Amino acid sequence: MKKLKLGSIQKMTVEKKIAEGFVLKHDDHEVFLSDEEAPDNIELNEQIDVFLYNDKKRGIVATSTLPDATLDSYDWGEVTEVVKNLGVFVDIGIEKEMLVSKDDLPYMEKVWPQVGDMLFVSLEEDKKGRLLAKPIKEGEVMEDLEAAPKELLHKETVARVYGTTKAGSFVLTEEGHRGFIHPTERKQEPRLGETVNGRIIDVKEDGTVNISLRPLKQDSMSEDADAILEYLERNGGEMAFHDKSDPDEIRNTFSISKAAFKRALGMLMKAGKIEQKDGITSLKQKKQ
Repeated sequence: MKKLKLGSIQKMTVEKKIAEGFVLKHDDHEVFLSDEEAPDNIELNEQIDVFLYNDKKRGIVATSTLPDATLDSYDWGEVTEVVKNLGVFVDIGIEKEMLVSKDDLPYMEKVWPQVGDMLFVSLEEDKKGRLLAKPIKEGEVMEDLEAAPKELLHKETVARVYGTTKAGSFVLTEEGHRGFIHPTERKQEPRLGETVNGRIIDVKEDGTVNISLRPLKQDSMSEDADAILEYLERNGGEMAFHDKSDPDEIRNTFSISKAAFKRALGMLMKAGKIEQKDGITSLKQKKQ
């Protein structure tokens, strides 16, 4: 006799009414369906579709609310709680919130999801018989890829982060296209599950897109220049960064490329706000 599959939708027969709910039956398996989780106008001997999950008190229980996130399908779940050293809980539309284990979250907690972020998850039963939520993997995204049309090039887009690696951030756009954000195309690394606004900078032959979270050059120069001025003001008006500085040191400090840094320096020098001497960049003193 096959056991009932947690995390799945099962057709079961309403066997009998008991206190606070109903007993449902499939073959020789029986599960509890509470009055709150039962459909309206439920009748004995009726066959109904229910979703099965585990409850600490009652074992396997049923609900007539059918989530889209199951063992075999994915859906977006909202993060409702973050628990250090454990993981995050997501709402998939049923009474019980599902745990996403820390083992399935980024190593760096600074890019863990926050409450309100959205994770694209399916369900999985672990070795202990617990039902967990699992974020989608890159291979599964590519298997069901919605190819992006070339007309999207240079268009703005809204996307959610479904994967983070050293190579960059992987996202799904609102239109269902798979996107990638290289570290050079962002000021800071977005969280897993974070919603970001960006611009499509490449539509690739495989139907995926590259996205930039940075503003256009003419807009970013002022933004980068402001960041340099703020840094100078915090450091007594001087810094050991100049147009010959190491690109990695520039990126680690300002989160911009060396080319963007040099453009911003040029803009500030032209405006008479800074000067360079002996490898030191300093705020230009205003004449009294």
